[in-house]
Amino acid sequence: MTRRIVVTGGAIIRDRFGRILMQKRSDYGDWGLPGGGMDVGETIEDTMLREVKEETGLSVKQYHLYSIYSGSRMKYTYPDGNEVVFVMFLFDVEAELDGKLLEDGKTINYTDHENESLQLVFKNLDEIDIDTINIVQKPVFEDLMSNKKGVLRS
Repeated sequence: MTRRIVVTGGAIIRDRFGRILMQKRSDYGDWGLPGGGMDVGETIEDTMLREVKEETGLSVKQYHLYSIYSGSRMKYTYPDGNEVVFVMFLFDVEAELDGKLLEDGKTINYTDHENESLQLVFKNLDEIDIDTINIVQKPVFEDLMSNKKGVLRS
């Protein structure tokens, strides 16, 4: 059993109505925020910017640090038994959405090269079913739904 720390950068992207961009991932089939693991030599900002572009096709206009998640709530065991603890840096992001939405006004028209994103949809918090959220990101959504704030989250 391997134990390691994985540093990730993710984005809370909101549209003009305050809805959050949700990503249905191909690897687990569940929902979460766009983001992923840091590559060697990257800053955490570079990680978030790269992951947003790769997974959504969106360009980031501006951003600021929203929160850092670490600790026991961020522990995950893969099906093969390997354990990791994520250190998740989340950013509040404003992205360029002009010309990116389908006619429904909430779905991003994008197919990523790695097929990581099965669907990209803006949802209000009250439309999000917590049981469909990736286990590692559940603490983020629990905090968003209960309006808990603070940069350091454990």
